[in-house]
Amino acid sequence: MNKEFLEIAKNAKIASINAQKLSNDIKNQALKTIAKRLEEKKEEVFDANKQDMKEAEELLKNGEISQSMYNRLKLDENKMRDMIQGLVDISKLPDPVNKKLFERELDKGLILTKVTCPIGVLGIIFEARPDVISQISALAIKSSNAVILKGGKESINTNKAILGIINSALDSVEGFPKNMLNQVFSRDDVKEMLEADKYIDLIIPRGGNSLVQFIKSNTKIPVLGHADGICHIFVDETADYDMAKKVIIDAKTQYPSACNAVETLLISDKFSRADELLKELENAGIKLISNPESWHKEYSDKILAYKYVSSVGEAIEHINEYGSGHTESIITSDKNNAELFMDMVDSAGVYHNASTRFADGFRYGFGAEVGISTNKTHARGPVGMDGLVIYKYKLRGSGDTVIDYVKGEKHFTHKDL
Repeated sequence: MNKEFLEIAKNAKIASINAQKLSNDIKNQALKTIAKRLEEKKEEVFDANKQDMKEAEELLKNGEISQSMYNRLKLDENKMRDMIQGLVDISKLPDPVNKKLFERELDKGLILTKVTCPIGVLGIIFEARPDVISQISALAIKSSNAVILKGGKESINTNKAILGIINSALDSVEGFPKNMLNQVFSRDDVKEMLEADKYIDLIIPRGGNSLVQFIKSNTKIPVLGHADGICHIFVDETADYDMAKKVIIDAKTQYPSACNAVETLLISDKFSRADELLKELENAGIKLISNPESWHKEYSDKILAYKYVSSVGEAIEHINEYGSGHTESIITSDKNNAELFMDMVDSAGVYHNASTRFADGFRYGFGAEVGISTNKTHARGPVGMDGLVIYKYKLRGSGDTVIDYVKGEKHFTHKDL
C-alpha cells in the first residue's frame, strides 16, 4: 500500500472511532452548515461541472464514456436543490446510532442490550453523478461513519469542488473529527482501496455492471450494491389503461439511464388494449423490442423490451428468471394478483400501480441514499442511514462467570425487559 493512501486510510479509521462519540446536535449542526455553505458556493460547483461537461464531450466522442454516463454527469439547479434539501432532511431524522434494539435480563444483575453502531469506514467507488458525494457525506455524518470516496475521472473537477466546500464547512464545526470525509482520484487508488481490508469495513460501488463485477472479484472487503437494474412492469388483464400508460411512460422516459428505469414490459395476453398501449408508448418516443437478444439486458435508454404472458404466475417466473432483484411493478385492479405478485417476486422493491422510478432513498424519505442494494444481507433496496449502521451487544454484570451456570449454581432467566 503506498504511503499516501495508507495515511488516508489510517486517518479515516481513527476518525471513524472518534465519530462514535459524536452527539446528534453536532452532527445536525454539521449538516446544516454544509447545506448553507453549498448554497453560498454553488456557482463554484456549477463552474467546475461545466469544465467536466466540456471535457466529457471529448470522452463521449471517443467512446470512452456512454451517453447515459454523460447525462448523469450534469449538475444543474434541480440537482443542487435536491442535494441541499437532502442535507436538511437528514438533519431532521433521528440519530441512527446507539438505538436500543432490545434489552434482556440473562440473570438478575446480568443485563444484555443490543444497540446500533456505525459500520466504520466506507469505501465509495462511483462513476459520474457528482451529487453522490453530498448524499453519501450527509448519510455518513449522520450515521457516524468515515468515508473514502473515489469518483470517476469524468467528474473530477466537480467532485473536488463539492468535497472541498463540505470539508471547509466541517472545519468550522467545533468538536467534529478531522479526516471523516476523504477523497482519492487515481485508478491506482481503487486497487489500494480494494486491498485495504484492515481499514475499510464496507465497499459500496455505484456504477455500471463492469465496475461492480470488477470490485466484487478483487476484494476481501464486503461489497454492498447491485450489478444491474433490470426492472419490470407487468400489465395484468384488469389493469386500468390510462394508469398503465402513465406509469410505464414515467418509468421509461423520466430518466432512462437510471438503474430504476423499467427495461422489460410484460403484458397479459388477455389485456384488451395491448396494441393501443404499445402504440402510445411509441408515440412517447420509446423504441419497442419484441424479440431481444437477451431478456437480461439493461438498456439505459428509451428502449423497452416487451413480451406477452398468459398469467401473473408466468410474469413472476419471468421476472425471477431474468430480473436483477432490483424493482418490479404490477399494474392491476385485482388485489389478489397484486398481493401474489408482491409476495412471490424476489426483488428488493415490489410495487402495485406505481412507477419503478420510486426506488430511491430520497423518495423513500431517507433524505438520501448511498446506493441501491440487491444483496440479501443487512441492507436491501435503497440504502439510507439504516443500512450504514450495524449493531453490537453490550453485557453489564458484576463479576459474573459462566462456570456458575455450568455447575447449576445459577440459572438464566432470559427475561426481556
